[in-house]
Amino acid sequence: MKKVLSLVLSMVMCLSVFTACGSETEVDTPAPAAIFRIAGMKGPTTMGMTKLMKDAEANNADQAYEGNIYNVEMFGTAQEINPLMIQGQLDVAAVPANVAATLYAKTKGAVQVVAVNTLGVLYMVQIGEGVQSVADLKGKTIYTTGKGTTPEYTLRHILSENGIDPDKDVTIEFKSEATEVGSLLAAAEGDMVAMLPQPYVTAVQAQNQNVKVCLDMTEEWGKISDQKLITGVLVARKEFIEANKASFDVFLADYAASTQYVTENVDQAAAWVAEYGIVAKEPLAKKAIPQCNITCVTGEEMKALVNNYCTVLFEQNPASVGGTMPDEAFYYLG
Repeated sequence: MKKVLSLVLSMVMCLSVFTACGSETEVDTPAPAAIFRIAGMKGPTTMGMTKLMKDAEANNADQAYEGNIYNVEMFGTAQEINPLMIQGQLDVAAVPANVAATLYAKTKGAVQVVAVNTLGVLYMVQIGEGVQSVADLKGKTIYTTGKGTTPEYTLRHILSENGIDPDKDVTIEFKSEATEVGSLLAAAEGDMVAMLPQPYVTAVQAQNQNVKVCLDMTEEWGKISDQKLITGVLVARKEFIEANKASFDVFLADYAASTQYVTENVDQAAAWVAEYGIVAKEPLAKKAIPQCNITCVTGEEMKALVNNYCTVLFEQNPASVGGTMPDEAFYYLG
C-alpha cells in the first residue's frame, strides 16, 4: 500500500512539474514573427524610423533571427505610397497626417492610423527684425509652398485665430517647391518673410546666415489649441493588424524605441538619415533632426492629436481629409 501511495505521489509531483513548465512556456513564448512591408518618405516623417531600418538590415541577414522582418522602401512623395496602400501592396506607411484620413476614406476603413511620428515642422523665417509675433505678420508678404495643402491650412488657421484675415491682411505668395522659396531666401538682400518646413529651414540658413527663425508654428498652434500641431503619422492596413496582432504590437514597440534612439543619439542618426537619402548631407541632418519634432505617440493621446488636426483641416476644406471626418474606427488604440 505504501508503495502504491508513493507511486501516486510521484506521478502527481511529475504532473505538477510538467504543468508548471507548460505555464512558464506560455508566458515566455515570444509573439509569432511577421513580415512587414513598410513605406517611408524622404523627410522628417521617416527620420525616426532609421534605427529600426538599420537594425532590420542586420536581423534580416541573420539566419538565426526569429523576430519580425521589416522590409522598408523609401519614396519621394505620398502620391507614390497611396496606391500601394490602397491595393494592399504595403502593410505600414509613414505619411502626412491628412493623407491618413484620405486613405481611410478611399479604402472604406481598411487603413488605420496607429501612431503620430512627427509633430509640427513648419517655421516662419525672416531676413530682418520685423516679425517677433504673429501679430507682426499683418501687412507682410509671406512666401511659402503647399497651396491647397496642409501648410496653407495651418498658416490660415494660425493667422485667423490671431485676428488676421489671410485674404486681406497679408499677401501669401505661393511657390511650387520649398526649394524655390529657399532659393529666394538664399539670394535675398532686403527684408523677407517665409514659411518653410524642416529640413529646408536648416538648409537655407546654411546658405544665408541672415535668415533667422522668427516663429515656431508648432508653438503658435499650441497657443490657440489644446492640442499640438502634427505633421506625420504611421498608418497600417487593418487586415494586416488583425492577422498579426501580437507581432504588430512588437513592431510599435520597436518603432517607439527607434524614435527615442534617434532623438537621443543625433550624431549617429544623422549618418543614417543621410545614408538612406532622407536628407542629402549628414551635417545638414545633424542640425535639422532636433528641430523636426520626431516622436511616437500612440493610443488615446494619438487619437486626440489626429482628431484635432483633422477637424481644423475639415473646417477649411473637407476634401483635405477625404470629404468626411474619420470616425472612431480610424484609430488603432492597441
